[in-house]
Amino acid sequence: MQRVLITGTAGFIGFHLAKLLLAEGFQVHGYDGMTDYYDVSLKERRHAMLLQHQNFATDVGMLEDHEAFDKVVDGFRPDVIVHLAAQAGVRYSLENPRAYIDANVVGTLNVMEAARRLEVKHLLMASTSSVYGANDEMPFVETEKADTQLTIYAATKKANEAMGHSYAHLWNLPTTMFRFFTVYGPWGRPDLALYKFVDAILDNRPIDIFNHGDMYRDFTYVDDLVRGIRLLIDSVPERPASRTHIPEWDSLSPVAPYRVVNIGNSEKVRLLDFVEAIEENLGKKAVRNYMEMQKGDVPATWANADLLQNLTGYRPETDFNEGIARFVAWFREYYGK
Repeated sequence: MQRVLITGTAGFIGFHLAKLLLAEGFQVHGYDGMTDYYDVSLKERRHAMLLQHQNFATDVGMLEDHEAFDKVVDGFRPDVIVHLAAQAGVRYSLENPRAYIDANVVGTLNVMEAARRLEVKHLLMASTSSVYGANDEMPFVETEKADTQLTIYAATKKANEAMGHSYAHLWNLPTTMFRFFTVYGPWGRPDLALYKFVDAILDNRPIDIFNHGDMYRDFTYVDDLVRGIRLLIDSVPERPASRTHIPEWDSLSPVAPYRVVNIGNSEKVRLLDFVEAIEENLGKKAVRNYMEMQKGDVPATWANADLLQNLTGYRPETDFNEGIARFVAWFREYYGK
């Protein structure tokens, strides 16, 4: 039975990934800080559901506390580590940048050190589409340069990519970074747009629509995302024999067993179309508060997911209308609305 340690199992994506891996017969150990960035009771409910499975166990602790984390890792001895825990949120990074350095840079270093020490078969770590920053050539491709991050959140994730590459090169540690694109779905985070919009519309509160709705996002349904991660666990990068052995579509490093992979729906959706789909699913119109573009935000994200498909044979494809319907059904049931 393959043993996978997941950081951030009480989080939105970590919960869904753990659920999928448990269903497929993996032994999963979670590690989560249970921070109060959003409603902790939601995190506790996710963990409670996972703990109903005999092959799941978890510890609560901060990644910045390397002694606590090392103790858990040494006790479990994972074959694979999937590092999802992070201080998330583009907007909060404008208010509290230090939290991002502590969790995303120091915490990630501790994860990489543990992976190096235990010589895990594969280290997989979450990055974000935000690392593409001011890039305007779309869809975004992993082989493009990404050097113009616009927020400290994106900068910490780009730092993680650079750190991951150096560890892969120095210690021959097989490492895959995945860049997520606007993930949504049931059990989602309360700070994400879909959650905020549904909550506000049902309570007759106005919703803030930035850049007057002239924004585009590559909305990726959470089940599709974790299916991509699951398949990438088996796609272990190897240090190439030479640069000529790397196909031009591959982001594999010429000097390390290291790769960056987009996980996105490959569909650019206009924000106003997304809002209309929410209204249709709720049977209720939103009170719209049109606003200027937020500092650090980008007008569009759009993933090229060819690399994911070439590596795994899989491509996310849940239509946003279907995904919104599933989220609304969960939200109504969970909150009794």
